[in-house]
Amino acid sequence: MNATMIRGPSKSAVFIYVVAALAGLMFGLDVGVIAGANQFIQASFHISDRVLEWIVSSVMLGAAVAAALAGWFSARLGRRRALIASAVLFVLGALLSAFAWSPISLIAARLVLGLAVGAAAFTAPLYLAEVAPENRRGAIISMYQLMITIGILLAFLSDLALTPTGSWRWMLGVIAIPGALFLLGVLTLPESPRWLMLRGRVEQAREVLHRLRDSEETVNREIGDIAEQLRQPQRGWHLFLQNRNFRRSVGLGVLLQVIQQLTGINVMIYYAPRIFEHVGFAINAAMWSTVSVGVVNVLATFIAIGLVDRIGRKPILYAGFVVMALSLGLVGLMIHLGVVTFTQQIFTVVMLLTFITGFAMSAGPLVWTLCSEIQPLKGRDFGIGVSTVTNWLVNWGVGLTFLSLLNGIGTAQTFWLYGAFNLFFIVLIVWLVPETRGVTLEKIESNLMAGKPLRQIGL
Repeated sequence: MNATMIRGPSKSAVFIYVVAALAGLMFGLDVGVIAGANQFIQASFHISDRVLEWIVSSVMLGAAVAAALAGWFSARLGRRRALIASAVLFVLGALLSAFAWSPISLIAARLVLGLAVGAAAFTAPLYLAEVAPENRRGAIISMYQLMITIGILLAFLSDLALTPTGSWRWMLGVIAIPGALFLLGVLTLPESPRWLMLRGRVEQAREVLHRLRDSEETVNREIGDIAEQLRQPQRGWHLFLQNRNFRRSVGLGVLLQVIQQLTGINVMIYYAPRIFEHVGFAINAAMWSTVSVGVVNVLATFIAIGLVDRIGRKPILYAGFVVMALSLGLVGLMIHLGVVTFTQQIFTVVMLLTFITGFAMSAGPLVWTLCSEIQPLKGRDFGIGVSTVTNWLVNWGVGLTFLSLLNGIGTAQTFWLYGAFNLFFIVLIVWLVPETRGVTLEKIESNLMAGKPLRQIGL
């Protein structure tokens, strides 16, 4: 094929990137919508904080199950089909939530939503990593996190609009509409060229790459790089059992996801109105403050997208974790001293929003980026699957314990605990996390399998 016939990163390529990243929008809608609905669900069903924790956290439990299965599904049937399945489950789960007749039925409906979220959280970053060019891979994968933040903001805005009526069923059910639109979008996506190569469908992989790359030379080089990797006989579980270096990359992926969840971000996402009420805001003001969390979450994500492929992953992570540790420490201090005056309330809210900024510019998008970059091709489904299951299990634990922590050790002490986690995580980033900016997936894999220290596999 003549080079003049190759379509580069055109509108078609951009469309593919955006539609795949919309899985994050659905993710954000599902995890964000519960924040505004909590108090109305609790009043409607007359349930305790403990039961409410189960309703909130059931999505994460379902997501952990789906993430465990998504690796097998994605490897056998393809990334595209996994995204289609997640879209169908999004719509089904939203409708079941809207018509829930008891706390148990609502927990079951949110487990279905969790299956959708878990499948999308596994597949979308993997798909984006495999279709993106290496020089823009960080920004393109970060689009997924941006879509999560936009979804959370839209969920908060929807909750705000419906708060005067207390219509929690509409809050939970309305996301079936964007779910249906997402389903229509993913039906148009091509399969990942790397997955096609894994299945021996080289010409189809070449056709997809022609839609995504700007020259025949680039397409040929990438086909050759993937083909070289495919000569390795091991994959997945067998590779994990037989190869120490692969176990190291899987362990790093697990650690990165634990770090992301123990920053405390989902405390803010799931229970933001409750937190703002703790610092003295009435329900209406608390909901407006919750919307401000969503706005800052979206805007700060652009920092990561703009800088991740310019200055690298690690400098942004350092800055983000310092910001998160300091802001949570100050929030805890303010609550310990007593938030009484309007000035104290505003300062506390600013610190909470500063924490959101720190997360959205660093751990939010970059953990997903790194987890999709550090796994070798033969074990990528398995490695990302294990790390994604970890994400949701820890996420579930956070959602299931936050109100109990507030009621047990106290609000200030809870914020100090998460602040201390963030300080400790800086040490782990220095010691273990590699810089992968501008490095091909093939080079990262080569360094990993050569036994280089984890922090050096991007060199």
